[in-house]
Amino acid sequence: MKKRRIAILCGGKSSERKISLKSGAQAKAALPKDKYEVIMYDPATDLPRLIQDASHIDVALIMLHGRYGEDGTIQGLLDLLDIPYQCSGVLASALAMDKIMAKRMFQMAGLKVPKDKILTRGEAYHPDELIVELGLPLVVKPADGGSSIALSVVRTKEKLSSAIEEAFKHSKKVLIEEYISGREITGGVLGNEALIPLPIIEIIPQNGHTFFDYEAKYTPGATREICPAPLPTHLAQKAQHCALTAHRVLGCKGCSRTDMILKEEEIYVLELNTIPGMTETSLLPLAARTMGISFTSLLEKLIELALKAKDEHG
Repeated sequence: MKKRRIAILCGGKSSERKISLKSGAQAKAALPKDKYEVIMYDPATDLPRLIQDASHIDVALIMLHGRYGEDGTIQGLLDLLDIPYQCSGVLASALAMDKIMAKRMFQMAGLKVPKDKILTRGEAYHPDELIVELGLPLVVKPADGGSSIALSVVRTKEKLSSAIEEAFKHSKKVLIEEYISGREITGGVLGNEALIPLPIIEIIPQNGHTFFDYEAKYTPGATREICPAPLPTHLAQKAQHCALTAHRVLGCKGCSRTDMILKEEEIYVLELNTIPGMTETSLLPLAARTMGISFTSLLEKLIELALKAKDEHG
């Protein structure tokens, strides 16, 4: 049987480059060598080679995170090159990456989201007014980006301006949200048209981390990840429904992972990841493994979904 030629795109130019390289390396190691010829491409340096090789590539696995990877940019290039890929297309990727637009779409679909204010670089803002409107603590984050980079939970007025300025280093717009105190959960979805909700995971930061920040995400032992989450059946199903709704309303393909907060009986949707982390210990592979889908089988399913999406849409 002829081997499928798989292009793994990892690295890139975003602040999440290191995580992307790790995802790419683990994906390559997990794909059986007797079935796949795997070629690595780093978009920071290898775009000319990718374009040259395009006609010989069967599927691309995009393992890029953050800007130029999850925002629809590389997806548009692959569309032009007629290379199928395992994740959402240009529009869904751009919408999910823009936290402001994604939140508005979620609201239109009837999902609960935290109240917010939007700040634009160069415009005046008044910390007192933000606190009066949204209260304390406040969540401050760049309007586009991932891995909780430059995200802060601000508990005092004195620290608000510095948190905002740090977020502005990563985006022209900053999202200020009310802080929802509750249990952090996340829900994965697999599929293009027919969707499979994965078991819900509860995320419990340890060792002084008060929320699932960058260090809590990527430092071994910094977080407990419980799958399936110890939730009553109706709440687990409600969380899965929220993840499915978020996936559908943005028009996602392949896979997604939606981060949520559970407060008593209410679920607040925070954001959706169109390219979740793909190391063996990442959250989406953990949820898949809980369903009996190994890391290798998950990657192979994503490859098949990419090919099916191309067949469906030409």
